[in-house]
Amino acid sequence: MKIELLSPAKDLATGIAAVNHGADAVYIGGPRFGARAAAGNSIEDLERLAAYAHRFRARIHVTVNTILTDRELEETGRLAWRLYEAGIDAFIVQDMGLLSLDLPPVPLHASTQADNRTAEKVRFLQDVGFDRAVLARELSLQQIADIHAKCDIDLEAFVHGALCVCYSGQCYLSHALTGRSANRGACAQPCRLAWDLEDGKGNILLKDKHLLSLKDMDRSQYLREMMAAGITSFKIEGRLKDIAYVKNVTARYRTLLDGILGRDGLEPASAGRTVFTFTPDPARTFYRGGTDYFLNGRDKDMTQWGTPKSVGAEIGRLIQCGRGFLDVATDETLRNGDGLCQGRIGFRINRAEQTGPGRWRVYPAAGTDTGALRTGQPLRRNADTAFLRLLEGDSARRTIRLHLRFTETAEGFAIQITDEEGVRITRRFVCEKIPAVKPEQATETVRDRLMRWGGTIYEAVSCDIDWPGPRFIPSARLSAWRKEAAEALEEARIAAWQPLRRQRTVQLPATYPTDGDAAGYRLNILNHAAADFYRAHGIPAIEAALEAEFVNPDFADRPRTTAPVLMTCKYCIRHAMGWCTRTGKPMPYAEPLFLRARDRRFRLRFDCRRCEMQILPDRTS
Repeated sequence: MKIELLSPAKDLATGIAAVNHGADAVYIGGPRFGARAAAGNSIEDLERLAAYAHRFRARIHVTVNTILTDRELEETGRLAWRLYEAGIDAFIVQDMGLLSLDLPPVPLHASTQADNRTAEKVRFLQDVGFDRAVLARELSLQQIADIHAKCDIDLEAFVHGALCVCYSGQCYLSHALTGRSANRGACAQPCRLAWDLEDGKGNILLKDKHLLSLKDMDRSQYLREMMAAGITSFKIEGRLKDIAYVKNVTARYRTLLDGILGRDGLEPASAGRTVFTFTPDPARTFYRGGTDYFLNGRDKDMTQWGTPKSVGAEIGRLIQCGRGFLDVATDETLRNGDGLCQGRIGFRINRAEQTGPGRWRVYPAAGTDTGALRTGQPLRRNADTAFLRLLEGDSARRTIRLHLRFTETAEGFAIQITDEEGVRITRRFVCEKIPAVKPEQATETVRDRLMRWGGTIYEAVSCDIDWPGPRFIPSARLSAWRKEAAEALEEARIAAWQPLRRQRTVQLPATYPTDGDAAGYRLNILNHAAADFYRAHGIPAIEAALEAEFVNPDFADRPRTTAPVLMTCKYCIRHAMGWCTRTGKPMPYAEPLFLRARDRRFRLRFDCRRCEMQILPDRTS
């Protein structure tokens, strides 16, 4: 079974870096219609990325995972064929209207924006033609295993990165606050705002806390368990993250997966061996702290209420605050330019001096307000200049391993090259055979010249020489032969490339599973093709997406049967506060609870049967 490490990229340079650092596949936005509107890329750049990735048998998945108007749907169909011609390997989609189009024969992946959290939903996606489902982040190992047991479709799951607090595809809070829709690729990230928690009597229970901001997902300890549950693609979040983050986190998971694969029938989904010039550590690039989220059940310690920003790793504690300086106890080396933080208070180090074993005096940058820092409390480093310097330039080398065989023929000599995938070429050269005056040196010269592959993606790991006796061959001639053989190998590898093709055939009739799943406006229907799709699969009453009133008014006049729920979350503020009603303890507040920010108030509703929290408009604010 092939296991895929799937890395994000915001642009061509980041995509190439992801491949070089061990990604088996890269997901990236096209020119339009990706769920990160700020991370679009030209067809030309995507073609260059695909060509580079394919040399290592890595794949390129393009996000086309926004909901679309009728006009945009037509444009997306034309775009899909241009992407196919550029060499793209898969499309990640949310809008079911796309299934009505004449799409290229590449695999379709159901985006996590399609709200894939039940076996019934994933089976439905399988039956209507999807090759892969990107599962909801909130699923436990047992739920993943249940989906795997009931479905015959590739399963992809997030393993690292930022967490949306709402079920993906079911968040409308950004749209309600700003008119910017998450389902249209323009989320304003209201979950990272500071909120007040207010009860039904107007009491402020918590003030100015990032109550919807979660730590980052970190499931690095559970890769084996996730494989056993049925996951074949491990996805790193971060299409808006910088190149240092992508290098670091990709390298981390490549290292971990390489320690698992190669046994029990498990193998990497691409080719090549990667060597790094640094030791990966996710806490040393963008990192909010880690949580496995709901993988092993509800984790109370999944929030980061103090700040939505990167906090990095804890490095020590603050000893004292002086006039213009801070004394820090730490075993780490601090450097000029490092960033330190304590809660929401952060600063850059202007100068750092070691004053003794495990003791440092740091001078914050001018203008830093250190008055709120607390002595005796931990400090974290959220900008590590030395580590970031290691990630500049070429911080990894990925190579295809080669086995060479040099033989004597009737007319001269031959070079045979076999790569790690079994692709083999043989080049024959007519040449006079001159007995070597220095036999050992002649043999060593052949081996040395043929194994020189620096500056390429290849690495010769062996070179067998088979001749009746050493011959003298000039070094320049050997180098020219190697170059000619390398060109032949490259051509053979290109010819051996096998593009993936869509495997699924539509299984009709397939009825959309509405029990316990999103329905009504939460189907996010924004075009007539999507409406026809759901109608054909058992949804008689079609409601328009909430975004329709802004972007497709002609489609917005559908009757709405329910008041909009702006967020549905597995995460629960009441549980995080220790106020879960299942404890049987009396609650220290008056119902209902509200979130307030920027002069807007939203009501919280708790569905304890489903163990979910909902955020609704407050009609009184």
